[in-house]
This record gives sequence, C-alpha cells and structure tokens, in this order.
Amino acid sequence: MDKTKLANQMKKYEEHLIVDLGLSPMTVAGYCRSLSIALRRMRKFCPRAEDIRQFVLWMHERKFSYSHIVNTSLAVEYYARLKGITIKLGRPRKPRQIIQNTLSEAEISRLIHATKNAREKAVICLLAYSGVRNSELCNIRRKDVDLGANQLKIIGGKNRKDRVVNISAECTRVLIEYFGSFGRQPDDFLFVTLEKQNQLSTSDLRKMVRVLARRAKLGKRVFPHLFRHSLATNLLNRGASLIMIKDQLGHAFIDTTMIYVTSMPFRARSEYDFYKPAYM
Repeated sequence: MDKTKLANQMKKYEEHLIVDLGLSPMTVAGYCRSLSIALRRMRKFCPRAEDIRQFVLWMHERKFSYSHIVNTSLAVEYYARLKGITIKLGRPRKPRQIIQNTLSEAEISRLIHATKNAREKAVICLLAYSGVRNSELCNIRRKDVDLGANQLKIIGGKNRKDRVVNISAECTRVLIEYFGSFGRQPDDFLFVTLEKQNQLSTSDLRKMVRVLARRAKLGKRVFPHLFRHSLATNLLNRGASLIMIKDQLGHAFIDTTMIYVTSMPFRARSEYDFYKPAYM
C-alpha cells in the first residue's frame, strides 16, 4: 500500500473528525490509529461495504477485544461516511469486565527501586500515586504541578475534561529531586525525550515501563494503564470510598468505578466478616 496515499487519506480523515464531528484530539488519535490498521488490512483506500463486513468478521474470528472491535467499527463507519458509503455495523454485547493482574504495593515498590535515575523514578511514582492515563501524563506541563498542595492539574483529559488529582508527599519529594536534576520551565512538558527533548509520547512511556518491569523481574506484563487499575484496587484494599476513587481517576459515572469492587470478591468477603451480625 502506497504510504504517501495512505498519509493523505489519514490527513483528510483527521480533518473530518475534528471539523465536521468535533471530536477531541485523544479520540481523533485513537480513530486514526484504528483506521490506518484497517485500511492496511483491507488493502484498499475506498473499501466497499462487503470489504468492511469481511474485515469486521475477521476481527471477530480472531477474537479481538470488545473495545477494539467497537472502536475500529466506529472508525471505519466514519471513514465510509466520508467516502459516501452508508454502512451500519453491529456492536458486540459488552462483556462484564474483570480487572485482573493488578500490581500490589510490593510490586510497585520493586519497580520504583529498579529505577536508575530521577527521571525514571518520577515517571513511575507519578503513574503509581496519581492514577493518570498514559496520554494525560505525557501532556502534563511543569506549571500543572502544585508541589505545595501535592496535586496535579490534568488539562484536557478524556472527553476534554479538566480535573485536579492528588499525589502523595513521597511522590512530591521525588518530583522535587527530578526538577533538581532535570530543570523544567513553567510551560515545558514535565517529561521529554532525552536526546531531542521532544514531548514524551505514549509509546515512549510504554517502552520505559516495559524495560523497568523486566529490570524489576516482575514476571508479568506491565503497561502504563495498569498503574491506574492498581491505584484503584490498592486504595480499595485500604478502605478508600468509591467517591474518592471516582474523583481521583476522573470517572464520569460511579458505575465505572464499581468495576473494581466486583473484581475483588475477597474484599467483599473480608468486609462481610467484619460487619456480620453477632447472632452466636
């Protein structure tokens, strides 16, 4: 497939999502990634309805995740509409989500101790203590960090929402150490690449986390979003309220936060044992 033609198609598609549909930059980036993969798979810049149906069938046969199929289907539908093709794809039934393989406090401690410099330590501590999303961390600027209040401002997060999240005093001390070694101006991105000083990308962050997980010899798959799940489960284990966790993670609905409760049956068991009536 011609890379120049593909780039031109993606540029027009990106403009359509931003100007005509008014989608957020984060959503646009996700749809563009999904469409690029789909077009390369179909090997056509103007796929027919049947080509699209066969591609979606292929995703189902390969047992791709619910979110991958839904997001890719939406991306392809928007593209088809742009090309004058009317197609409405079905959506698989949303499965009951279970959060698994989160990082324990001991495992996160091992990751922190596996860091080799102030930059790596600051990245891991910020992911672990704040629970921010991958892209949110990459977009944080120095002026968004309030060292005195132990807080971060997340500007333009998911669904273009701003919020304030808490970090621990320990995390703040790590950030102060980082600023001492890697001076940052107020408008500078908090983390940049070492060689060219470009904004840290989400792929850069995923790679850093993978390297640290191997160095710490955790023996499990570790990725940036796992720290978000781990913060929620570790807060729950320590007795934090669902409302506090919802606000920290920036969930729009409490139902999203409830996923962590239903994923932890042992917590419900211990809570029952604590509160059960004393009949005997």
